[in-house]
Amino acid sequence: MTRFEVVTAIAAPPQRVFDVSLDVEVHTASMADAAERAVGGVTSGRLRPGDTVTWQATHFGLRWRMTSRISAFDPPRHFVDEQVRGPFRRWHHAHHFEPDGHGGTLMRDVVDFAAPLGPLGVVAEFAVLNRYMPRLISARNEHVKAVAEAG
Repeated sequence: MTRFEVVTAIAAPPQRVFDVSLDVEVHTASMADAAERAVGGVTSGRLRPGDTVTWQATHFGLRWRMTSRISAFDPPRHFVDEQVRGPFRRWHHAHHFEPDGHGGTLMRDVVDFAAPLGPLGVVAEFAVLNRYMPRLISARNEHVKAVAEAG
């Protein structure tokens, strides 16, 4: 299993960043390079506690589907999305939003994941996913930052 953190400074208040981070259309736009879209569950608007969404995207030339649920929700400080069906053996993504003391937010993503396929999955984590996943989350966060800071 792999765990990584990405911290992003955003010049917008925590509530704004929290709300933007739960917006399906913002997420979809942030993953445009992977042609990601919501195809089931909540497919537009802002996600709420207990909501599920099924994402479809193309990574590594393959089409993937993952259904995740908002399993924890404490606005504007924290929420968690977890895979309930999809390509990972485990996917747990905790989103934290802390005031930076200057009117902005430190957004901290903590992701725990495990690839499927036993030993082959472990090799995939170390060979590819340990670098790919943090870059993917960082790219998403840059989009969230741009939207949140635009007001």
